[in-house]
Formats: sequence, structure tokens, C-alpha cells
Amino acid sequence: MNMNYKRILLLITIIAIFLFFNYISSLGALLMGIVWAIFIGDPYHEYTPIFTKYLLQVSVIGIGFGTSFSTALELGFSSLILIIMFILLTMFLGILIGNILDIDKKTSHLISSGNAICGGSAIAAVSPTINANEKQTSISLGVVFILSGLALLVFPLVGKYFNLSQEQFGVWSGLAIHDTSSVLGAATDYGDKALSTATTLKMARVLFIIPLVIIESFLFKVNNHNYSFPYFILFFLLAMLSNSLLPDYSYIFNEIKLLSKKGLVVTLFLIGVSLSPNNLKSIGLKPFIHGFILWLIICMSSLFVVIFTI
Repeated sequence: MNMNYKRILLLITIIAIFLFFNYISSLGALLMGIVWAIFIGDPYHEYTPIFTKYLLQVSVIGIGFGTSFSTALELGFSSLILIIMFILLTMFLGILIGNILDIDKKTSHLISSGNAICGGSAIAAVSPTINANEKQTSISLGVVFILSGLALLVFPLVGKYFNLSQEQFGVWSGLAIHDTSSVLGAATDYGDKALSTATTLKMARVLFIIPLVIIESFLFKVNNHNYSFPYFILFFLLAMLSNSLLPDYSYIFNEIKLLSKKGLVVTLFLIGVSLSPNNLKSIGLKPFIHGFILWLIICMSSLFVVIFTI
């Protein structure tokens, strides 16, 4: 197929997903993107990751307009303790499992960091900090991508099986799913309350990228603090503040939230489109086993905590 036709077809598909948002789940959008990547490929491969990154951030901010500060306050100090506890647990277990499986140290730290904080974003922040090479970074990104996609499928099914409330599901997905797009995707399919809770919890978790990067640079004795603060979180907080202080504009905020949920579904489709089959083939069995065991332990332990404490 001619490259120009591929580009036009991709744009038409994106518009169709946006317009028919109500008929496409988050998982469905991701799977559509993966099928697209396998059979057609990404005609905008140089720009898709950049566009996807900013579309996700804009979508997160927009969802903030549908979330009030009261939601954040309801989560309270106990949720912050849970976030810290599971970040520390994930890093400890990840490094331990990596040592047991005799996985390259930097790859092990990248996979653990991705699981602990926010998937690909955490890996992108930590990778230059520890001077990881391209292969170590791509392997880690491949592992967390597969697990993020698996979470979109598994989490709503498990949540319904255990009859989790929307608040419980929001806390669980915010704690256990590492990639931001997958957290929001799973919570979107579960309900608005779950989405608000998961988004707030996830944004608090993302903030821990900064101390993680500093600690990793100390562990690897690298002085290159090449990372940036996730400023979009500040705009998310401003959106929440607007929701709380301007109740007369709630109808406008609801429309912004709806558009943002559509943007999130498009984001998941583009994440699938940008998937390179060659990158997945290069992951290797041991790194995937490492990530999967770590992910499974964190998912099960956090589910146990959510069921019996919330």
C-alpha cells in the first residue's frame, strides 16, 4: 500500500474512533492499534510517539475537569502511604527477582522502575540517568507495554469477579497498573468514579519519578540528572481546582471530560499502532518472566489490600 494512502487511512481511522467512542472500549482500541501495526505498520513512526505522549497528557488534564478536590481528599493520607509502600515493595522485589534470574542489572532496574511508577514514562526518565543503552531500554519498554495491555484485559474482569466498588477498583488500578494510559483505560471502562479515583491516585504516584531518578543516579554513581518534572500534573491540579471552585460551569467541564476520554481511547489506539513487532521479538524470555512475576505479585498483593482495607 502506498505510504500516502496509509497516512490518509490512519487519519480516517483516528477520526472514526473519536466519533464512535461509545462503541469502542479501551482494550478494543489498543487491540485495533496492534492489528494495524502488524498488518499495515505506522506511517507516522517518527511522530506518533511524540503525539501520543502529549495527547495522553492533555487527556489526563481534561479528565481533571471532571474530578473535584473532594475526591482527592477522600483518598487521604492512607492512600499516600499505600503508594509509597507499593513503590518500595516493587523496587525491592524487582531487583531481587532480577538477581535471581541473573538479568542485566540496568535492565532489571528499568523494568522495576516501570512497574513501580508509570511504565514507559518512568523508563524514559530513568534510562539516561543510569546510562542504559538502547537495547536495555527497548527490552524494558517492550515488557511493560505487554503487561499494560494485559492489565487492560484482566483488571476489569477481576474487578467484576470480586464485585469491587468503583472506588476500590480505582485505588487498585491506580496502585497496580504501571502505564498511565492503561490505568485510565481500565478505569474508564469500569465507571466514572473509578476513573476519578484512579486518575488522582496515579498522578500522585507519577510524582515519585523525581526521587526515583535521584536514587537511581546515586546507586549507579551517575551525575547526569537528565530528567524533567512532569509539569502536566500541575495543570491536572488546576483542572481539579476549577471543578471545585466553579460549579456553575459543571456542564462545560463534563463536556471537556468526555472529549478527554475520547482522546484517551485514541491514545491507546496510537500506542498499539506504534508497536514494533521487531521490538517485541527482541525482548527475550527472562526479562519478560522478570516483569510478569513482579507484576503478578504486585497485582495480587494490592488487590488483597484493597479488598480488606477499602
